[in-house]
Amino acid sequence: MNELKFNEELFYFIKKATCSFTGVKEIKKILLENHFEELEENKLWHLNENKKYFVTRNDASIIAFTLGKQKSFNITCTHIDTPAFSIKPKNAIYEKNYLKINVTPYGGLLNYAWLDEPLSIAGRVIIKNKNTYYKEIIDCNRPLLCIPSVAIHQNDTANENLKLNSQIDMLPFLSLNKQKDPIKKLIQEQIKLKKDDEICDYDLFLYATAEPTYFGTKKECILSPRIDDLTCTFSALKSFIKQKRNENNTIFCAFNSEEIGSLTKEGADSSFLMDILKRITAKNDIELTTAINNSTILSADNTHATHPNHPGNSDMNNEALLNKGIVISKDSSSTTDGITSSIFKGICEKAHVPYQDFVSKNDMTSGSTLSGISLRHVSIDSIDIGLGQLAMHGAKEIVGSKDPYYLYLAFKKFYETIITKEKDRIVLK
Repeated sequence: MNELKFNEELFYFIKKATCSFTGVKEIKKILLENHFEELEENKLWHLNENKKYFVTRNDASIIAFTLGKQKSFNITCTHIDTPAFSIKPKNAIYEKNYLKINVTPYGGLLNYAWLDEPLSIAGRVIIKNKNTYYKEIIDCNRPLLCIPSVAIHQNDTANENLKLNSQIDMLPFLSLNKQKDPIKKLIQEQIKLKKDDEICDYDLFLYATAEPTYFGTKKECILSPRIDDLTCTFSALKSFIKQKRNENNTIFCAFNSEEIGSLTKEGADSSFLMDILKRITAKNDIELTTAINNSTILSADNTHATHPNHPGNSDMNNEALLNKGIVISKDSSSTTDGITSSIFKGICEKAHVPYQDFVSKNDMTSGSTLSGISLRHVSIDSIDIGLGQLAMHGAKEIVGSKDPYYLYLAFKKFYETIITKEKDRIVLK
């Protein structure tokens, strides 16, 4: 696979993964096409070393794994959710000829970057039929809403100090016609309800419908919705599928809820990963504590690239530059240390992939990391990595067009590398 082909598949994945529910649905489809077997957490497992498996939790997080003879795990973790707006239960607001939809921010949105963008709706719907409840994942897959900006003539300080109130300024409008329960009507267009079916509830999100595209004289950059963190997720997924199987136990994790703190039953701050490790080790005659101490996690989430107009927002010599390789985060809030950083640098060198050391500027805060959250439940050697990007949490974001492919190559080499840990040395094979 080359960079062009990889990015073509990445673009398609971004278009399909419009929220955590549709994202996990697309990952499941890809895994099934590649002969992975789906397991269920509420059933007994009968694992076979020659097979490949995956399990989902709450339709919004997914863990896949392959089994080998090693008494350790090579794990990658990313997140599948993205900043957006979720739709409130009672949502129709009709005034002055506009049918608006009442929404609430999901994650730390860059509000002004969501203005004047065509938006659609995706998520999960719960259907009730007498005493039975079932669920459907939907994607309206067409522009339906927009949050209009206020013209400069009506807000002459907008270019100086744009303050946006999320309850007033960030409500999208859906129509110029008054409708009763317009969201349920849209759901009914997506789902063929049977006799006695009724829509009980839903978890629905707005998403930007813009398609991924290149820009630059040599297509150096990608402009797309959901760069954070679908670029890392797809790179990890593709490398996991394409890895050359050896004796390693390999695990791919894509968690929900990172943008709101991960504190859900399917987030990184849950028992999901630890539960899977316990079940694998119990079925494969592996001692759990020993395996954990011999294992390694690559936690992949994007960070801030140096801004072309505001270079002062980055550290003077520990910055992230587009298309200069994978970013190794050594912020004080990261889980990376000298040992784990050295392991990853060795893997990058084996994969012939460039890398960059990154630390945030001292007077700017950095966020928590997926592995840092996961380590509350499972203490594994961990490295925080990712890609440098611009316009984080906007409706559209920017990343270098070479970097996702670099990450794919590094992930693939990681999955294929046997990491042997001894008292005073670590060996990569």
